[in-house]
Amino acid sequence: MQFSALTFRRIVRASGVYDLLVTAPFATPWTFALAHSQLSAINQALGGAALPAFAPFHVLFACLLGSVVLVWSVLRIADPQQRFGRYDGAARMLFGTWMMWALNATGEPLLWLFIVPELAWGVVQWWPVRKPA
Repeated sequence: MQFSALTFRRIVRASGVYDLLVTAPFATPWTFALAHSQLSAINQALGGAALPAFAPFHVLFACLLGSVVLVWSVLRIADPQQRFGRYDGAARMLFGTWMMWALNATGEPLLWLFIVPELAWGVVQWWPVRKPA
């Protein structure tokens, strides 16, 4: 099975929309504070512990990452090229790897809510695309 070029562009755009929605709360210290408390509550509801408090230095890195992913998301939404999807797929495999490392180190169930979509988007963006006729 292969995707058509048009279908693949839609997938790249959809992955950008997904990232925009999921990552936007990580872009500022104020939105991150709200997201952190929500994520902690979700982790506890799933049987995990409350997430540790973040110091300003930790928040800085969360917001830097959130800001970069936000810009990358907008690029893929505006211009969903196949090569952007391939790069995004590779990045997702890296992100998924580090999330699995964190899952192994902490056992926190919240991580599954990020790992599964991350790896799924990574696989689908490395799926073969049919050459135009």
